Amino acid sequence: MTQHTFVLGIETSCDETAASVVRDGTQILSNVVSSQIESHKRFGGVVPEIASRHHVEQVTYVVEEALVQAGLTIKEIDAIAVTEGPGLVGALIIGVNAAKAIAFAHNIPLVGVHHIAGHIYANRLVKEMKFPLLSLVVSGGHTELVYMKEHGSFEVIGETRDDAAGEAYDKVARTLGLPYPGGPHIDRLAQEGKPSVKLPRAWLEEGSYDFSFSGLKSSVINTLHNAEQRGEEIDPKDLAASFQESVIEVLVTKAERAVKEYKAEQLLLAGGVAANKGLRQRLEETFGDAGSIELIIPPLSLCTDNAAMIAAAGTISFEQGKRSGYALNANPGLELI
Repeated sequence: MTQHTFVLGIETSCDETAASVVRDGTQILSNVVSSQIESHKRFGGVVPEIASRHHVEQVTYVVEEALVQAGLTIKEIDAIAVTEGPGLVGALIIGVNAAKAIAFAHNIPLVGVHHIAGHIYANRLVKEMKFPLLSLVVSGGHTELVYMKEHGSFEVIGETRDDAAGEAYDKVARTLGLPYPGGPHIDRLAQEGKPSVKLPRAWLEEGSYDFSFSGLKSSVINTLHNAEQRGEEIDPKDLAASFQESVIEVLVTKAERAVKEYKAEQLLLAGGVAANKGLRQRLEETFGDAGSIELIIPPLSLCTDNAAMIAAAGTISFEQGKRSGYALNANPGLELI
């Protein structure tokens, strides 16, 4: 009889309270997410204090529901994986303390997980990883190219120097008067417009895999303000399409160059902005028939924050013998190593 590994994942790094049970690091038995978007929408962004209060209210319920949907009791869980960081410190503390309490009460091993490692391992819930591989991580707080030569090994070869792509999307959306979260609204508008507005691409110094979107965001804002001062009108659809085209061109071009240089077997897309239709289409066009390079893009439900990805990443750490003690604490600036 095959011995399975069941890991309970808990995720509270931002504005989703989530719990999930994953079998053997690859099969989702349950994936429960309690979203707070409606609570934060009127503020135009996530309010940390409100996020923390919602996590306190919801975390017990989502963990119980995850176990019910998985058809397991807490005694059948082999390990508890929880997002240790990065993220909002108040929000992280709720998940970490809930995980520690459950682990202590039932004498279950505890594993702290890096949030971005979780996003990367969401892809293992779709298809088994082949090494070496590269992951393009694009989210509200992160834009990175990560090289992996084996499970649990992360080398950040490129990262954002200022605004992450998702952050730039939200700021541009706000300038256009679009509701929070802005990314999906920009993506929808871009599908209807033409990239006819001239906007910059930040390539940085030659050979760099780093990213910069602050100048692009400022250029969009200045373009709008200058047009208003001249009494001209710019079609929001065209501006959205132009902004998105600039972001996607830089992301895909750098990913394509990195894949060749590092001789990667796979390219994984990860993070909340991985749900962007324009980015998904361009990657499929670029790598879909590339032959030697396999492109993996998670379904939309695994792009945004969820606990299945944390359980998947935690399974690898657990199998490698890594454990976190009860001194585990929230680490909002946790490095991916």
